[in-house]
Amino acid sequence: MNNGNKLPTLRWLAIRLIVTVTLVDASVTTMAVETSPPNILFILADDVGSEVLQCYGGESYATPRLNQLAREGIRFEHAYTMPVCYPTRTCLLTGQYPFRLDSPEWGAFPEAAASRTLAQLLKRAGYRTAIAGKWQLALLGEDPTHPHRLGFDEYCLFGWHEGPRYYQPHIRQNGKLRQDVRDRYGPDVYCDHLIEFMQQRSKRPCFAFYSMALCHAVTNDLDEPVPVGADGRYQNFSEMVTAMDERVGRMLDALDEGGLTSNTIVVFFSDNGSPHKNIDGARGETLIENLVVSRRHGKDVPGGKAQLSDAGTRVPLIVRWPGQIAADELTDQLVDVSDFLPTLLEIAGAAIPKDITLDGQSFAGLLRGEVGPVRRWVFAEHKDQAFVKDDRWKLYDDGRLFDLASDPDEQRALDHAAVNDEVQTAHSALLQAFASLGLSLTP
Repeated sequence: MNNGNKLPTLRWLAIRLIVTVTLVDASVTTMAVETSPPNILFILADDVGSEVLQCYGGESYATPRLNQLAREGIRFEHAYTMPVCYPTRTCLLTGQYPFRLDSPEWGAFPEAAASRTLAQLLKRAGYRTAIAGKWQLALLGEDPTHPHRLGFDEYCLFGWHEGPRYYQPHIRQNGKLRQDVRDRYGPDVYCDHLIEFMQQRSKRPCFAFYSMALCHAVTNDLDEPVPVGADGRYQNFSEMVTAMDERVGRMLDALDEGGLTSNTIVVFFSDNGSPHKNIDGARGETLIENLVVSRRHGKDVPGGKAQLSDAGTRVPLIVRWPGQIAADELTDQLVDVSDFLPTLLEIAGAAIPKDITLDGQSFAGLLRGEVGPVRRWVFAEHKDQAFVKDDRWKLYDDGRLFDLASDPDEQRALDHAAVNDEVQTAHSALLQAFASLGLSLTP
């Protein structure tokens, strides 16, 4: 036996073992990073139609940070929601249209759905969850644990019907009324809370829901006008758009600073179209309101909130997901607000309960660049009206049919029985869509 060669051989084996273990460990670490569920930052603007954003052809306001988000992700041309805020929020959290939840009254949330909201299902999948900004699903002074019951570990919210949202804001955080924010601008408080939440050191992914107050007018449902800003007035709509864009930028910067950008999917959406009017001031107890009209592609676009027109229901949707979505993408695929629950759950690897009828359809495959099923029509409802539509044709539940390609302002309803086969085919397909929902026309 040659003992002189034994030590180098053992040393060589040891080195090979160390290198192999290191490479395997690095491989496992890389795989863990690549396969770990992404963080989710969902930004829901309030009262912002597509015509507001420059990246959608808007000409009245500067939105540089949202333009940046669009350049770094994918922009949807056909994203739809309910025409007012409360039904949008219930639909987003449940994946179900309001009529399927018995059209709950404003300020209420169906208790049967509380255990299966988007936040609850992400939480069960291992996510940390938080919400900040607007809460319209309960009076927090009467029910301070309501956001927790719907699945949010943390919350920082202004009380709907309870106080101001911007100046001297009335904000509850995890059940307690904050006493340290009277000299602060509400949207900054909401941003700070979510930034701190996202940057917490944790092995668990996070779901941060920024339910923006902007660009909704100041609270107008109290006995007296709410406080004005430091300059003695409220912000006009243009100023609120600027403030919204800046807060979106703050959230994006916080992801960069926390090293979170590469594994965070960012969604920007709006709860409905722009308002018809904005509250710009007050004289005593009398509010001063001005019309909101925005310029887009050389055309004046009045705010369409509370209308089932495109101005009220067709809203901006931008998604950024580094490593999955190519930069500066554009899609015509139809999406409506019910689709977020199944989409985000699929991305998170979370299970969807089998005992509920979801109206939403996942578009996670589109975000990954995969070929898969696409939504053929979208649905929206308001009060006693509803519609189904595809990217061209629109059918109301009272039987009115419109060709939006030639009549985008819906001025001329078509007689589907007296026109060509193309119109009859479109009418038949949308009629089947109503039937698939268990709904029928009510002319």
